[in-house]
Amino acid sequence: MRIIFMGTPDFAVPTLDALVAAGHQVVAAYSQPPRPGGRRGRELTSSPVQARAEALGIAVRTPTSLRDAEAQAAFAAHDADVAVVAAYGLILPQPILDAPKLGCLNVHGSLLPRWRGAAPIQRAILAGDAETGVCIMQMEAGLDTGPVLLEGRTAIGSKTAGELTIELAQMGARLMVEVLAGTSALAPAPQPSDGITYASKIDKTELRIDFTQSADQVERCVRAFNPPGAFFEANGERIRVLAADVVSSEGAPGTVLDRLTIACGTGAIRPTRVQRAGRSVMTPDELLRGFSLALGTRL
Repeated sequence: MRIIFMGTPDFAVPTLDALVAAGHQVVAAYSQPPRPGGRRGRELTSSPVQARAEALGIAVRTPTSLRDAEAQAAFAAHDADVAVVAAYGLILPQPILDAPKLGCLNVHGSLLPRWRGAAPIQRAILAGDAETGVCIMQMEAGLDTGPVLLEGRTAIGSKTAGELTIELAQMGARLMVEVLAGTSALAPAPQPSDGITYASKIDKTELRIDFTQSADQVERCVRAFNPPGAFFEANGERIRVLAADVVSSEGAPGTVLDRLTIACGTGAIRPTRVQRAGRSVMTPDELLRGFSLALGTRL
């Protein structure tokens, strides 16, 4: 097929690779424009999809909007059979949805209609969901409201958002290739009207650990926000917690009990991997060798 690919982050790259490997002709890749990045946060940095598409010799487009007539005409001029979308980052107006012969198909990282929206993987972990997955969806004007052609499922267990993102990205790539090959026996299924939830974008303020929550909820926050890492502040520094165990100790929320065991609203957490700014990931024992954190400290 002649395919327009639309995606931006690492999550989308496996689908792009799978389309090429399956022999499809990706006539253009659309991605978000380069953003300030690099070590100083000033250099314009291409998205993972742009970088991968350029490496594959695919023409890349990075419009800031698809709502003007010129951008829509350029999109339609590709004469695509289908557009494949994976975490692109822009709402697609109706002329874009209608341009490809078979419309636009989306790789969405949740079990729709649960967790429509921007951050489905993190929200599923935070909510304590037992499982999540990927839906291949026919796109329409609503936010992740279209009928589902195929879905895959996986248990969440103790996985971090980073681990789930990798797993679901690979799953979504396989499912999209299967849908395009026409091997799925599933007809498009309208999403049910019950069980709808929305996965709002992660706000930076959510990364600060709230120790008044239960230890179970704090541990889910640690997994949901890895990467980049949930944090607490001590001695004027941010300490990122990348993994933690729930333990049965009790104390005033935020109190350091022993060897970095920290009391929560109920129970406590014991970080197992932490990181200081500009340092490598380390164990709590390694942290405490050069970082004073007395018992009874309130974080």
